[in-house]
Amino acid sequence: MDRALIVSGSEKGMELIAQFLHAYGYTNLTSTASGSEARRLISNSEYALIIINTPLKDEFGHELSVMMSENTSSGIILICKADISDDVSDKVADYGVCVVARPMNKSLFHQSIRLVEATRSRMLGLKRENSKLLVKIDEMRLINRAKCALMQYLKFTEPEAHRYIEKQAMDTRSTRKEVALRILSTYEL
Repeated sequence: MDRALIVSGSEKGMELIAQFLHAYGYTNLTSTASGSEARRLISNSEYALIIINTPLKDEFGHELSVMMSENTSSGIILICKADISDDVSDKVADYGVCVVARPMNKSLFHQSIRLVEATRSRMLGLKRENSKLLVKIDEMRLINRAKCALMQYLKFTEPEAHRYIEKQAMDTRSTRKEVALRILSTYEL
């Protein structure tokens, strides 16, 4: 299964979370007691799941969870006392951080993990789709630049430029992007 990072200021809490994660199937665990060390760890590695058990040795932990949600694609669970869980949740909910109140039981923890994993999976799917769309947009921009070059230098109309690029792509068995690049290398410096 994927890697998990446990950030806990309490050694007992760290051991309990590790037991829960082992029972759920996570075997590759990394743990630390400080927020600064956690920041260093995420800069060097990617984790599927990050669990922050507050308070930490050097900070409370909600700022760490926000920073991690902005800089990683990890699922993040923040564990805090029940009496402050609503306030903490209000601060981190917009960043996709799941807040679990302490004391917690095994079934609640497993539900939280499932929820975070499902959310992370959906987010990764959206990121892949977004990347594909960005590539397609860049290709369309390139083709449109090539059309403009044909219209400017060869006095083509837009439909003629479009047809020319399409026909060249079919005749040379290349993509429209490759044809556009050849056109731009000819007419643009």
